[in-house]
Amino acid sequence: QVQLVESGGGLVHTGGSLRLSCQASGSIFSIYRMGWYRQAPGKQRELAATITNGGATNYADSVKGRFTISRDNAKNTVYLQMNNLEPEDTALYYCNAKTIASGTIRDYWGQGAQVTVSS
Repeated sequence: QVQLVESGGGLVHTGGSLRLSCQASGSIFSIYRMGWYRQAPGKQRELAATITNGGATNYADSVKGRFTISRDNAKNTVYLQMNNLEPEDTALYYCNAKTIASGTIRDYWGQGAQVTVSS
């Protein structure tokens, strides 16, 4: 089992910045990738950014150049630095951890952090 605790959401104006944090605990040795997904009202959950244990990153086209995902292995924490925010970035942001154990891949999710960008 992996537990994920998010923090850092809030309300900003267009062009502002926020940083989300996600701290993992539990069976962290089984995590091979962490990331952030987001879900806007009335829309499906979508990937924002991911980072592997090796540090490889992947971003949705809509956030490239504005969002940066990083990790601090000593703190078991993943960050999402969001700059130049737009109203379209308004969503509930979920931290995700993918684990593999005995050949089985599982997804774990945080409780969600609300990000609201006003125009």
